[in-house]
Amino acid sequence: MENTKDLAFDTFCKLLLHTFISQTEHTSRAERKRRDSFGMFDGYDSCSEDTSSSSSSDESEEEVAPLPSSLPIIKNNGQVYTYPDGKSGMATCEMCGMVGVRDAFYSKTKRFCSVSCSRSYSSNSKKASILARLQVAGKPPTKKAKVLQKQPLVAKLAAYAQYQATLQNQAKTKAAVPVEGFSWGNYINSNSFTAAPVTCFKHAPMGTCWGDISEGVRVEVPNTDCSLPTKVFWIAGIVKLAGYNALLRYEGFENDSSLDFWCNVCGSDIHPVGWCATSGKPLVPPRTIQHKYTNWKAFLVKRLTGAKTLPPDFSQKVSESMQYPFKTSMRVEVVDKTHLCRTRVAVVESVIGGRLRLLYEESEDKTDDFWCHMYSPLIHHIGWSRSIGHRFKRSDITKKQDGHFDAPPHLFMKVKEVDAAGEWFKEGMKLEAIDPLNLSAICVATIRKVLADGYLMIGIDGSEAADGSDWFCYHATSPSIFPVGFCEINMIELTPPRGYTKLPFKWFDYLRETDSIAAPVKLFNKEVPNHGFHVGMKLEAVDLMEPRLVCVATVTRIIHRLLRIHFDGWEDEYDQWVDCESPDLYPVGWCQLTGYQLQPPAPQSSRDSQSSSSKQKKKAKSQQYKGHKKMTSLQLKEELLDGEEYSFLQGASDQESNGSASYYIKQEP
Repeated sequence: MENTKDLAFDTFCKLLLHTFISQTEHTSRAERKRRDSFGMFDGYDSCSEDTSSSSSSDESEEEVAPLPSSLPIIKNNGQVYTYPDGKSGMATCEMCGMVGVRDAFYSKTKRFCSVSCSRSYSSNSKKASILARLQVAGKPPTKKAKVLQKQPLVAKLAAYAQYQATLQNQAKTKAAVPVEGFSWGNYINSNSFTAAPVTCFKHAPMGTCWGDISEGVRVEVPNTDCSLPTKVFWIAGIVKLAGYNALLRYEGFENDSSLDFWCNVCGSDIHPVGWCATSGKPLVPPRTIQHKYTNWKAFLVKRLTGAKTLPPDFSQKVSESMQYPFKTSMRVEVVDKTHLCRTRVAVVESVIGGRLRLLYEESEDKTDDFWCHMYSPLIHHIGWSRSIGHRFKRSDITKKQDGHFDAPPHLFMKVKEVDAAGEWFKEGMKLEAIDPLNLSAICVATIRKVLADGYLMIGIDGSEAADGSDWFCYHATSPSIFPVGFCEINMIELTPPRGYTKLPFKWFDYLRETDSIAAPVKLFNKEVPNHGFHVGMKLEAVDLMEPRLVCVATVTRIIHRLLRIHFDGWEDEYDQWVDCESPDLYPVGWCQLTGYQLQPPAPQSSRDSQSSSSKQKKKAKSQQYKGHKKMTSLQLKEELLDGEEYSFLQGASDQESNGSASYYIKQEP
């Protein structure tokens, strides 16, 4: 299915023809409303005409004085409209109460919207007319009375319609989630930032079916530059995209950006062109430019021919992509946040945008929780720990609580199958790994235990507890573990073991001192997807040290598939290394779309409160690291790889490698 739709001229002609044909047939009241092929409010096509409505009978052609411009003209469905130039170019059907352009009404007197209404009124069904139903007196008014009472009647209808519209607006206001303080649109505009495209986030809504939605795509959106008390629409074009958010400009404003506005493309107020026509909604040009063109219909046909819009099933796709298989009361196994070496049973308490709030099963006050995405490698089905030999904390609750049930195994993210039959990881092998307790650091690490199905228990050298309670589990294909020398080659600061004084750190010396070997390079995951990220892109990212928080963030470095995520407004020491396919990264606008709370950039006061001594210490440490002479790839190969000849693929510091490639290349003899 194509994700955008070409607005061909013949499509508009067919819509236009259908509109005119429907006016002469016996259709429903909604289908008889006078709108053109775009759903455009016909009053604007004749706003320069000096016409007046008439409510005289067929026998007596009495002229009626024009209604004052302040008097609203209403529709029978509760919508309120004001004719643009204040002239009485509208008429109300005396039978069904429908309001429309006077010239489109039936007969010279323009009393009825169609032949059927005229005939119905002339028959014995006069008592069913709109005037008869709303008349306070017991019998229908005379012709003269109808002329005199028409204006107050319309005013009553308008007041009632406005009351209904007010109630609807109040209901919508209560349902809306307010966004306080921070605006992505202002933040991006004022700093000329760019945002990572939605296609970078395959786990996010619409991540796999975003298509070629881009600048220039036309949509139908509410017209906010309008004095009408009800919601009307107009066509706008996408000027700039930032994740889910789009900067829109109304058609007709050309290069004038004064009324540009940001809107979430996946929101309920954005529709493909043609939606108004099929939904019976009015298209009304913004007030600022309403007199710029005399024929808005011709203007739209010219502007939209050959343009692109959203696919007709776009809103359905958005809705489907926001259906999540995990449900409340499901039981899962999740890492114990107090002892990373083991898992515990937890229950899904809530699901927001695919993120799960898990309550540990023994939590009595329901505050002992853990947040993660449903595709996180930290959660598993019940029985997973036993199946691979992972530590597990048994619950004191021997029986499932009422309503709780085990999440089906097929809901969890599958890991790539590995062949551990041949050469494989062994206990005691050295490697480099992202420290789960300090995600800004890649550390010297050791494989402490080899589990089933390719899982490994890993410890950070120099900071391990004696009982191994701080070991953590990574799969062999995890993008968070690296072979010895990875940081060296990619100019990343490697964190040496705590207390290790022989600096600068050299792997060859360390391996000899500890009488250990490096894990073979060929066992690591070297696949690099075409992720699409670039340095400087904005996004929304989970602070994995406080996983309930989703923050405004920036990609500051890219090493193959590894991203350095910086939280805007905070010091670099809070940065985190994250994989490009991490389910904890989201497009700009994700929080607004899902209703999750977004953490804005830290205010200046918070930044200033951080101690200057900490900054100086970090800077000195960084300068010390950079000042040391680096080992060359050849030296490292000769010293470390006794017999097996491997060399590293040398890369730039901020390499933006988006193609599938290996970090390392084996040298053939």
